[in-house]
Amino acid sequence: MSASPRTGHRGTQPGSRAARSPVVLTIAGSDSGGGAGIQADLKTFMARGVHGTCAITAVTAQNTRGVRAVHVLPPREVRAQIGAVFDDFPVAAVKTGMLADAATIRAVAHALRDHPAVPLVIDPVMLATSGARLLDARAVAVLIDELLPLATVLTPNLPEAAALTGLDAHATRLRPRVLDALLALGPKAVLLKGGHARGRSVTDLYRDADGSLVIMHPRQPGMAHGTGCTLAAALAAELAKGHSPRRAAQQAVAYVQRALARGQILGKGGLLLLRH
Repeated sequence: MSASPRTGHRGTQPGSRAARSPVVLTIAGSDSGGGAGIQADLKTFMARGVHGTCAITAVTAQNTRGVRAVHVLPPREVRAQIGAVFDDFPVAAVKTGMLADAATIRAVAHALRDHPAVPLVIDPVMLATSGARLLDARAVAVLIDELLPLATVLTPNLPEAAALTGLDAHATRLRPRVLDALLALGPKAVLLKGGHARGRSVTDLYRDADGSLVIMHPRQPGMAHGTGCTLAAALAAELAKGHSPRRAAQQAVAYVQRALARGQILGKGGLLLLRH
């Protein structure tokens, strides 16, 4: 029997499988070091059993030592990528990462308003691991005004939460207020990542209209690269599989912990790269 010219597999016809993988779209920047961004998202999607598609917002020259250059794609090209994916695939969830500038954020928000039923996870990428600033003040304002109200789950770390709310997210006593302030910006749920706080354990806080959830886990040794991207991508993958945002958040945190435990240092910058 000869191989099918369309599938390359003997005896397998298109659409013959009983269950197809959910499709997830990531809209983010490319990381030439492979530890974060689009590269981390697609690896996470594969590991979580979903089909990954992408719209690249920027090409970065970076490695474990830092970001050397950023080339932002024109917004029309970002929208063209998003449109091409939605025109051809049954997208079950979307995740955004590095959006580069105000014009790109506005273009992404405009494109996603055409698909209000598709769950959206927003990782509000503002700073690189190296400390390089990836969003200016104008872009943050557009993010707040146009994109956050579309979010199913917002996944800021403590510095990002502070930038979005003007509150000291590092202060433990203020975190309930920080969660309230983040929800007031429009997302249906917030997963506040606690990795930037001190201590032997990390406390992530989830909040939605039904209440709060505390997710605690041991702190992994060393400094890692791509954890935020991976967490948001895993959360989007679980939403695409039909899990509730609360359950998806728990599974995403657990996945990142496993990927960290298997992580390895490959570059000269000493950053731990997750192993998916």
